[in-house]
Amino acid sequence: MITFIDDHRQVYGVEPICRVLPIAPSTYYQHVARRADPARRPARAQRDAMLCGEIRRVWEENFQVYGVRKVWLQLAREGIQVARCTVERLKKLGLRGVRRGRFIRTTVSDSSRPCPLDRVQRQFKAERPNALWVSDFTLVAEEPFDIWTKKAPEAGGRSHSTSSLSPCATSRS
Repeated sequence: MITFIDDHRQVYGVEPICRVLPIAPSTYYQHVARRADPARRPARAQRDAMLCGEIRRVWEENFQVYGVRKVWLQLAREGIQVARCTVERLKKLGLRGVRRGRFIRTTVSDSSRPCPLDRVQRQFKAERPNALWVSDFTLVAEEPFDIWTKKAPEAGGRSHSTSSLSPCATSRS
């Protein structure tokens, strides 16, 4: 809204534009004064400007790997009093820490054995009942199930939806 007023104030004037828009002229003038003189900005905005520089400095000094928690701890070690949530908010500068995590390997594959063929070319739609049967062996061995009904039989005779399964398809003629 302020940008619109800036763009059109020479033609229409500030007060007529503010009468049409839901903004008081004093709000516009206060914003312009704060933009011109940083000392007139609110205390939070002034502190944020100072903290942004400190956060960026700590992040860059530590090879751009620190996240919010470590930046916050480093600032505390240096005697800069700041809340962790403030560091989180100011990390919106686009600074990202390196995420450390464990790689979970669920399948140990044998590279000497050939991969099974994809006989349905990942097209898991059947045109008629009993035309295409697949089995899921990703994590838990599962009975074969019919693609047409999209149901897999269970031991108790019940069936459950297979939308969460990741089937390895085989064609059945």
